[in-house]
Amino acid sequence: MVLLTDSSNIGLVALIAAFFFVFIIIGIAIYVYNGFVLMTIAKKLKNPRPWLAWIPVANFFLLPQLAGQAWQYGFFIFLPLVNIVFLIYWFWHILEKRKYAGALSLLILIPYLGVIAWLITIGIVAWHDKE
Repeated sequence: MVLLTDSSNIGLVALIAAFFFVFIIIGIAIYVYNGFVLMTIAKKLKNPRPWLAWIPVANFFLLPQLAGQAWQYGFFIFLPLVNIVFLIYWFWHILEKRKYAGALSLLILIPYLGVIAWLITIGIVAWHDKE
């Protein structure tokens, strides 16, 4: 039986810290990307408060507004499983307002690759004006 020495413990801690750092950087990058996307869509849909896209939790109340509903529906985001249904519903309407197929909102349901496809889709919806 091999005992861990101090140097191997340091290496393990460094590896865990490196993974943690990478995940934090990826999380921040996705948050900034989503903020820009949501703010751009809000501006293009002429929402009076596109800056709400940058405020955590408040950005969930921006989604129903962009979908043409009252902001109070944003509270559904806090209900497990129901939140997924409402996110798809809101984005379906947002996509249709931007003249895209609402069914693209179902991409988020595809495991693993769906998240990447969804991030690409919302970027296209935000920065490409469909005529």
